[in-house]
Amino acid sequence: MNRDTMLRNSAPLVAALLALAACQDAPPEQPPLAGAAIGAEFTLTGEDGDPVSWSDFDGQYRTLYFGYTYCPDVCPVDTQRAMAGLKAFEQANPELGAQIQPLFVSVDPARDTPAVLAEFTDSFHPRLVGMTGTKEQIDAVTEAFAAVYSIEEPNEAGGYLVGHTNITYLFGPDGEPLAMLPTDQGPEAVAAELDKWVR
Repeated sequence: MNRDTMLRNSAPLVAALLALAACQDAPPEQPPLAGAAIGAEFTLTGEDGDPVSWSDFDGQYRTLYFGYTYCPDVCPVDTQRAMAGLKAFEQANPELGAQIQPLFVSVDPARDTPAVLAEFTDSFHPRLVGMTGTKEQIDAVTEAFAAVYSIEEPNEAGGYLVGHTNITYLFGPDGEPLAMLPTDQGPEAVAAELDKWVR
């Protein structure tokens, strides 16, 4: 699935999230997703094979992206830009940057084993944690975090694409949704967005 298709598929969700945030009648200094019903406790399998829970990161800011390692174009670009933006923010604000935990949830558990996830995440950021789970677990987590995905029929060689929401969320220390990181605008924009809300 190419980036244009992905963005078209995500556009209604993004519009709904922004509309929801706007309905909160929050003052301008409030994060765009303040009050949005996004997020819930979960436990998935981490890239080391051990359970990883959302609450493991309580007290930390979190970025969260749903994708898959075999993605031909969208996931690597989004992840690279998000992690490059995080690295830039870390360089400018070491103490605040250390309070951000980046997370990557694979929606392709059949191929994204813990070892595959570890290789993928290590290539973007040393602290990026990859995780996945059963289809039932992934379905529950994507629903709770306002994300969607669909696995296409395999081709003759057995390969397949996975359509998915390409939003990088930023959550606060209590797990509250804050903003969507503008990965489409590049690392500088991501770093600037982090600078607005990470305190």
